Amino acid sequence: MQRAECKMQKADCKMQNVKCRMQNERRRAPIASSILHFTFCILHSALNGESRAAVRLRCNLLLAAGALAMLCAAPLGSLGADDLGDLEQQAFRAAVDRVAPSVVRIETVGGMERVGRVLFGAGPTTGLVLTPDGYIVSSAFNFLNRPASIFVQLPDGLRKPAPARLVATDHNRMLALLQIEAEKPLPVPEIAPPGEIRVGQWAIAVGRTFEGNRPNISVGVVSATNRIWGKAIQTDAAVSPNNYGGPLLDVRGRVIGVLVPLSPMETTEVAGVEWYDSGIGFAVPARTVIELLPRLKQGKDLLPGVVGINIPPQNLYTGEPLLTAVRPRSPAHRAGLKARDRVVEVDGLKITLAAQLKQELGRRYAGDKLRIAVLRDGQRIERELELVAKLEPYEHPFLGILPMRSATGQAEKKRAGVSVRYVCPDSPAALAAVQQGDILVSFEGQPIDGAAWLRQRLGEHVPADTVQIELRRGDQTRKLAVKLAALPEGPPPADLPPAHEPVKAAKAERPEVGRIEFAPEKSGQGAVAYVPEGYRAEVAHGLVVWLHGSGGLDEKELIARWKPLCDRHELILLAPKAADPKRWQASDMMGVVRLIAEVSSKYKIDPTRVVIHGHDTGGKAAFQLGLAGNSPFRGVAVVDAAPAGTPPENDPAVRRAFYFGVSQKSLALGQVKAMIARLRAMKYPVTVKDLGPDPRYLRPDELAELARWIDALDRM
Repeated sequence: MQRAECKMQKADCKMQNVKCRMQNERRRAPIASSILHFTFCILHSALNGESRAAVRLRCNLLLAAGALAMLCAAPLGSLGADDLGDLEQQAFRAAVDRVAPSVVRIETVGGMERVGRVLFGAGPTTGLVLTPDGYIVSSAFNFLNRPASIFVQLPDGLRKPAPARLVATDHNRMLALLQIEAEKPLPVPEIAPPGEIRVGQWAIAVGRTFEGNRPNISVGVVSATNRIWGKAIQTDAAVSPNNYGGPLLDVRGRVIGVLVPLSPMETTEVAGVEWYDSGIGFAVPARTVIELLPRLKQGKDLLPGVVGINIPPQNLYTGEPLLTAVRPRSPAHRAGLKARDRVVEVDGLKITLAAQLKQELGRRYAGDKLRIAVLRDGQRIERELELVAKLEPYEHPFLGILPMRSATGQAEKKRAGVSVRYVCPDSPAALAAVQQGDILVSFEGQPIDGAAWLRQRLGEHVPADTVQIELRRGDQTRKLAVKLAALPEGPPPADLPPAHEPVKAAKAERPEVGRIEFAPEKSGQGAVAYVPEGYRAEVAHGLVVWLHGSGGLDEKELIARWKPLCDRHELILLAPKAADPKRWQASDMMGVVRLIAEVSSKYKIDPTRVVIHGHDTGGKAAFQLGLAGNSPFRGVAVVDAAPAGTPPENDPAVRRAFYFGVSQKSLALGQVKAMIARLRAMKYPVTVKDLGPDPRYLRPDELAELARWIDALDRM
């Protein structure tokens, strides 16, 4: 302990020596005085947390003053001092020397070679001493491969590596707490006060992986605070597996955070690892780590807290915190929150934006209690709830009807009730004697305001719930108690009745129909599309986005296959072209998104029947694009493709279904079966079409069946 304190005192002395050397040199000549004063101001400004921009302005002014002094001064003597770079390096070294006795080297033995997409090596990692009695914090990433043994090498070099036990893991901020038997009290670093951390100040990332007797460092600035939904400090210093678990320092050698991989978009165990050394790194604030220490010492893992609500993802930073759905059986549901409630306060903090709500919830843990206030029909409602670690997978309920579609082209048009186009055999509606042509007029005592309204209200229930429905048949009304079922997996029969009443030809000029060419220079992505000749803007059409396989796009054959199906089921076919016909790249995917937006701006698209479809390599790309965040696709249909990616959690506000065409000799058969099992475990409806032994695309009858599957995606 005395040796560590001596090292810290020496580091403080180094900082004082830098200052003294500059003061001595200041007396030697006017220009030397100006330059050295300029150098000291940089160090002083960094020590006091000034941003780089402020330091740069100060430097420019001082350099100008120095230049003026040079014009007026007598010949100068030798400066006799290190240049600015040397002085800066000395300051950084002094800062690192202060914390070095507390930065340990961690080595693991055994474990898995791969976790998800990340290959684990056998190299050492980093940790930071938190308490004199042997508690050490590190990044949870360092132990995801479940090593058989963990050893900690203290930096004094006097002791053998000490065996360590993993006490607990924080799965929200991806921290791990270790403990070793300390023979002597261990040196503990100084923690920077949170109020002194400012954007633009120096930030030094420290690890101990290359050489046990000296730390490795990288230097940058604090880029932002309260990132990753309020959980992390961001830095542009190089952050990678070399220093995960190590400290992020200020220029005084005080710890401002613990380095971990994190991502604002993903929540998987390896999220954020792909950004290493990219200039985007994250550290959990040191003060937060200290606050979490007592909970981690208890030996129980900390898990992210879940409340069970949905908020609009498109306008997080500008939209109000309006709940689009409340998960049945969730803490929010048990507390009485409902869809369309607007959150105004969480634990006394005023909430005005959706991003604020996400940040307040995202930083909390399972078991935490909070008080939430919402506005409902102008009335303020306050509820207390307790967050949980996990919700049961949500399963969409099924009433058993296909609704008639609006014949005005307005998918969200308000109208009284929902007309029944088709009653699915053996469904709850069929068992309740609902008939084609009936009009559902109320649900759970409230008037039905169109198909979208009814679909949203159904999302507040789960299969096996009993709901009250009122229907009108001719001049009579009936009230029914209907027990909901799960969404079916197979396609509907071939004899579906028309989806809407006949539409008269409009006098207004129609957009382009038939085969349409999209030039790359206009949309950023070449494509061909087919719009039914009978297209009318009064009727919303489904959209099928086809991604070709490794052989490229044969547009004549494609349109010949799909034309009669598009005409019959009111579908628009869009077939983008990959830049490299053999494979789809990220830039192609962005082009597909732009094309969808372009088509949607010209034609009426039914949001419940937007499907991504592909074969072979195109099927793999289609699956990935269909799972993307904020994806518009409600159907994902792939044929003989290797599906990859992490499916999103089943969402009460979004109905998504999957279709797989599977050949028994397909090289991707194992991956396909695993993904089907995973999707079904997540309670998604999955339709599987056996294509026989040899890999191939769909035959005409099978393609017609797929078109009917698409036609029925608006079922409820």
